[in-house]
Amino acid sequence: MHLIFNDQTFSFELLRTLSYAPYGGADIGECLSTAYRIKEGCFDSWYTEWRKTAERMHRLAVESRDQGNRVSAREFYLRASNYYRTAEFFLHGDPQDPRILDTWGSSRSTFREALRLMEGRVEQVEIPYEGASLPGYLYLADQTPRPVLIVHGGFDSTGEELYFEVAAAALQRGYHCLTFEGPGQGAVIREQRIPFRHDWEHVVTPVIDYLLSRPEVDTERIALMGISLGGCLAPRAAAFEHRLAACIANDGLFSNQFGEMGRKLHRGNDADLDDPAYMDRFIRGLMAHHTGVRWAIENGMFTYQAASVAELIDKTEPVTLEGVAHLIECPVLVCDAEADHFFAGQPERLYEALACPKTFMRFTTEEGAEEHCHFGALQYFNHRVFEWLDRTLGVEAASTAR
Repeated sequence: MHLIFNDQTFSFELLRTLSYAPYGGADIGECLSTAYRIKEGCFDSWYTEWRKTAERMHRLAVESRDQGNRVSAREFYLRASNYYRTAEFFLHGDPQDPRILDTWGSSRSTFREALRLMEGRVEQVEIPYEGASLPGYLYLADQTPRPVLIVHGGFDSTGEELYFEVAAAALQRGYHCLTFEGPGQGAVIREQRIPFRHDWEHVVTPVIDYLLSRPEVDTERIALMGISLGGCLAPRAAAFEHRLAACIANDGLFSNQFGEMGRKLHRGNDADLDDPAYMDRFIRGLMAHHTGVRWAIENGMFTYQAASVAELIDKTEPVTLEGVAHLIECPVLVCDAEADHFFAGQPERLYEALACPKTFMRFTTEEGAEEHCHFGALQYFNHRVFEWLDRTLGVEAASTAR
């Protein structure tokens, strides 16, 4: 699926931004007009044009708020948040770039302004974590004990983005929803400087501990969804955290080892890749010609706090469910996208390794849901996933309607 750009990475990230329109995170014309102004493959042009659009939405939000137009202000703030997030996306090649904190910070602050104008109950939460904290948002359908869906992102997600992707749909179906950022994500990497870790159970356990303290939570029906890289991290957590009633991998990911990726891209003697200096030259050569590789390496070094390609490879070596997946006890939904350019073949590997009750859910080109994490078809994705979750948790769909 190509949208405006021939460059696959730019096209996909435009689709991702546009996909949040059904849940208030984008407007179609705003996204397309922004994309037409961008120089293909140029990270600075991407930043400049999305920043312009975000600032315009931000100004309109403030004007609407000052005029007492609550609905319009909320809508403008939500779109500004998503566009600021999009603008910041390709900036991680220089971790000291001041635009990172400034632009991401604007994405967070505009989202929180929107929260103040929402009708339902939403709480900003800080979950204690190893002497630090994990920021999150607790979305409550009402004040009664209900099933809760915990949602975290992956390699590049922010907590604010998760509202558009899943939380809004959860609320519509009567679920409480807790979204949070872990190590390597959002504020945790940008402000607290805590990088990714592979043993994600140490991240999810304090989140569940927090939920058990809340009277609104049905403690027997807590589910976990991990998105993108989270499709490996969430199953990893479920293998050791048995208080979960269900786990959703969107999309399923068995391993995310950068060394393995390098070997797949290599066309020469694989023995050469055992030389860190050769691997570094090889990967940097790819980065010079492939936008996606450049972004993946730069964002990987940013989120794992790796000083070199070799160090990034070492730090991602433990990111695998080999010898772990069979320990999961709760039901698992493994999602798969027919044309996933990131995870091709990975969902099947995860599904085959599971020994628990399991479901494989494939999304197709015919459905318009074939892209990674089903961007472009989020309403359809949420329809199918929440039907599975209703059945798995024993939730009566009619009783969850708000």
